[in-house]
Amino acid sequence: MPLIIGMSMLLVCQFAGELVAKGLTLPIPGPVIGMVILLVALMIRGQVPSSLRLAGEGLLHYLTLLFVPAGVGLMVHFELIGADFWPIVVTLLVSTAVTLGMTAWILERLQRRFSLGSGQEGDDR
Repeated sequence: MPLIIGMSMLLVCQFAGELVAKGLTLPIPGPVIGMVILLVALMIRGQVPSSLRLAGEGLLHYLTLLFVPAGVGLMVHFELIGADFWPIVVTLLVSTAVTLGMTAWILERLQRRFSLGSGQEGDDR
């Protein structure tokens, strides 16, 4: 029964996210909005319910199976991907570089703000 309750919580959040995305015609996918709704609910609650933890761990256990459809899609649409190979490669490289740069910048700011050992907050540049 706890597994059913946990999966129901996940599906309710996804459904709420879909409603928000469709209702407000947002360009953000409903499941992403649903994850934000779940995150806010968990932050308000202060802990993860055991039923939700059970459902999440069960899904994570089989996470690798979710890559099978993507792999099949790559094989089926190989010619289509090959036609746009270089734009895809450039996009992947640029987005990876931007992600790494932003992550490093945010980490540096957080380290400066919450410097370890000094007991003082860093400047807020």
